[in-house]
Amino acid sequence: ANAITTMTLDRPEKHNALSAEMIAEITDATKKLAADTSTRVVVLAGNGRSFCAGGDLAWMKEQMTATRSQRIVEARKLAEMLCHLNTLPVPLIGNIHGNAFGGGVGLVSICDTSFCSINAKFALTEVKLGLIPATISPYVNAKIGEVNARFAGLSARIIPATKAERIGLITEVVEDVDAVVNEEARRYLELAPAAVAATKALFRSLGPRIDADVIDQTIERLADTWEHPEALEGVSAFFEKRAPSWKQ
Repeated sequence: ANAITTMTLDRPEKHNALSAEMIAEITDATKKLAADTSTRVVVLAGNGRSFCAGGDLAWMKEQMTATRSQRIVEARKLAEMLCHLNTLPVPLIGNIHGNAFGGGVGLVSICDTSFCSINAKFALTEVKLGLIPATISPYVNAKIGEVNARFAGLSARIIPATKAERIGLITEVVEDVDAVVNEEARRYLELAPAAVAATKALFRSLGPRIDADVIDQTIERLADTWEHPEALEGVSAFFEKRAPSWKQ
């Protein structure tokens, strides 16, 4: 409405976990939005109790028995989705609530600006499963810097909304997220759209390098990690609802 398009993650029963189907739909929608001259701003939101809980559990099970080449193909789909979102030529505003874990943190990191409620929680939980936050890492690093990325990624700790605001993951913690996001979105309708797009591209080009080589490196590292015994143990322990062998 009024040149503002909202893209909503809509698997509330799965806390908007990123399935293969969702990844494909987000990629397709983002490509269409990039070419849609009637859209001046995009709002990214989630339906249900969580913004995005990360990777889909069914996808994880499939990765346990997949070949290296199959894992690379699936990881590239996620990497391409993130790349398309990151290079969207219009402002991307995050409307965040509930949990944003793993890939959900990656989505928040790609947003140009984002707002959340006080009950929002964030975490890079991959190391709990013997995995790494591979394909999202360039965007997380660019958003919050290496120091904060290490803090979050190495410990898998829960980061409350106020801490997320302090480290720059979230622009501001607010009471009425919908109202603030709407006000922020309308702000861009007063600005020259081509200049806004060019400014976004400018700052992106001056930031940390996120190109095809970097993306390929993250995909290869993820494939390497899946081949390590810790990944099989961590994911198996999760599904079997037991502690992994390394937990003391």
